[in-house]
Amino acid sequence: MSETGHNIWTGRLDGTDPLQHRIFQRVSLEQEYGTISPKDFVLHGFAVDEGVRRNKGRVGAAGAPSIIRRSMSNFPVVSPDFRLKDFGDITCNGTDLEKSQAELAEKACRVLERGARSVVLGGGHEVTFAHYSGLRMAFPDKKIGIINIDAHFDNREPEEGTGASSGTGFWQIAQEGEIHSLHIGIQRNSNTLKLFDTAHQYGMKYILADELFFENLPRVYQKVNEFVDGVEVVYLTICMDVFNVSIAPGVSALAYNGIFADAAFMHLYRHILENDKLIALDVAEVNPAYDQQDRTARLAAGLVNEWFMI
Repeated sequence: MSETGHNIWTGRLDGTDPLQHRIFQRVSLEQEYGTISPKDFVLHGFAVDEGVRRNKGRVGAAGAPSIIRRSMSNFPVVSPDFRLKDFGDITCNGTDLEKSQAELAEKACRVLERGARSVVLGGGHEVTFAHYSGLRMAFPDKKIGIINIDAHFDNREPEEGTGASSGTGFWQIAQEGEIHSLHIGIQRNSNTLKLFDTAHQYGMKYILADELFFENLPRVYQKVNEFVDGVEVVYLTICMDVFNVSIAPGVSALAYNGIFADAAFMHLYRHILENDKLIALDVAEVNPAYDQQDRTARLAAGLVNEWFMI
């Protein structure tokens, strides 16, 4: 893996007693999937943004996994049984996005088949189709629910001559059969009527960004609960461009009116994380080339760490 290892997984050493541990003290760098045990958190970096380039976005997200790792390193460990196994980065050879997606799918499948929990650090949001494909390989007969925290539906049809991109993942999934997805944080000014129509045609459920306020949480919880109750396993994907530019300046598509990681959002987010059906999570679209003081990477790292603390 590029620029990973013990030079990335470092932090403040308060001591070796488990009560003093930080994440960097509980990470093991792995290559053999036979070392995975049930309930492990297993990490892959998806150092790929070819899909962003194809989608005419600002490239640079391929450099995010190592920076997000570094931002995660110093978080305190709160669970005595916490284990994190890092299997390095998947990269893209030239423009062969499809090969990179197939590689991540195969590796995520190995993780999930062993009863572990899959964590992926993007990279562009083309990670969604890859990560979902791994779930489908591992659970061919289960109803998989995808919760997408994103300003965009990412359900565009691939452009002729361009192919799949960071904006086509949910359209691609829908072509493989019935899709079960809930999109949280959708912005009306970030999706054309065509994209809303596509969502309706395929039965993609959504919660608008405007609905994410504290007084409305009971209604939002009900929508989330109804969705999760209707599926067998849950995969959560977070596109960092859902957040306001003031807290997430380093993304491929800036959101001047994006949501905030405020109390209302964090209550909802932890409610999703606490569900036992959740087995896979990724963060996408952190773009270090445009980040300021690593704000976006640190927010992404914090969101992943919330799962570690459940």
